[in-house]
Amino acid sequence: MRKITNDELGRPTPAQFAAMAKLPVAVVLDNVRSSQNVGAFFRTGDAFAVERIALCGITAAPPNRDIHKTALGAELTVAWSYHASTEECVEELRRAGYEIWAVEQVEGAVALDAFRPEPGRRYALVFGNEVDGVAQQVVDRCDGALEIPQAGTKHSINVSVAGGVVLWHLFSHLRAADK
Repeated sequence: MRKITNDELGRPTPAQFAAMAKLPVAVVLDNVRSSQNVGAFFRTGDAFAVERIALCGITAAPPNRDIHKTALGAELTVAWSYHASTEECVEELRRAGYEIWAVEQVEGAVALDAFRPEPGRRYALVFGNEVDGVAQQVVDRCDGALEIPQAGTKHSINVSVAGGVVLWHLFSHLRAADK
């Protein structure tokens, strides 16, 4: 086996990325306190070509040294917006035609492995604060909730890791539907 060079990977330039079709997914960060987690969401959002990231409440926004350090410049390629209120952001996304899904452990949550995103729909995925999760008043405004099945002793995983797991799931299913 030989490692593939970056040039051989054939990744798009920032201009090509801006013009290409995106995964019909918006990421909403509800009061995420760690700039490194925010940067990781930008990098993952770039990898899976999400439409945009909405930064809400206390969530840090670019330009930010810690975001840049983790995002490796993806904060310059992924569209983003800042919203003082997550609730207002969610309502704006709903008016724009998104289904709103909290990634949270709540009554009636759908296990991620059982969730099948449907082509032609737009999804907004709300990820919450590292300690408190998605705020209840935001959960109340969601169309549903996704829960990542877990087998260990801890009740949760890092929010940016959860983002990678959930975004990969949607990316893999929606990409397969396009083929």
